[in-house]
Amino acid sequence: MRLLLADDDPLMRELLATVLTAFEHEVEAFEDGAAVWAAFESAPAPLVVLDWEMPRINGLEVCRRIREHPEGRDTYLLVVTGRSKASDLDDVLNAGADDYLPKPVTPSDVAARLRIAEKRMETAAARRHAEDELRKARYLAGIGELSLALQHEINNPLAALLTTSALITNGMLKPDEIPESLKTIDTQAQRIADVLRRLRDVSQQPRTVEYARGQKMLDLGPDARGPKAR
Repeated sequence: MRLLLADDDPLMRELLATVLTAFEHEVEAFEDGAAVWAAFESAPAPLVVLDWEMPRINGLEVCRRIREHPEGRDTYLLVVTGRSKASDLDDVLNAGADDYLPKPVTPSDVAARLRIAEKRMETAAARRHAEDELRKARYLAGIGELSLALQHEINNPLAALLTTSALITNGMLKPDEIPESLKTIDTQAQRIADVLRRLRDVSQQPRTVEYARGQKMLDLGPDARGPKAR
């Protein structure tokens, strides 16, 4: 996994990079907040480790910027800090960080925090996948409900329209029957047009009704229109 690291202390940066690399991550290390932020803007990473106090841009400001980035919502942010007050921890979390690591830091401390980060990232990825699948299922269910509703509302008038039109086209009607048949075509076309208007005016929270054998379809009846429909 690609990982961004920023710390202005060369020894600390080397320690962190060594431990992170030992976990088979691809580490890109930087000496200040501006550089790591530029790297994230260029190519967002799933995990970023930041020192708090750095030149140009401090670690908390980098956290805020990452959280505001379109692709930074799910990035795991770990802040390394020498501060130990309870209010400091609040500042770290309020900046959008997921966890913090107090100095002095040992390799085992870094390894433990990294394992926690990996587990949380796996859980978050599983949750996002489940949410995506749920959205997909709801979308497909909505398509099915709409399809059934259109079949239910349009099939009969469409069949009548096509049948009457075929009778006229194939010369199967007497001349005096044609005017009445044209009225039938117009009536059925108006029924179809009315269904399409109701589909356009359906409320933002559409209702479903039972169709058959437990299936549901979108309610395109007159009462399903939105409050401003005419």
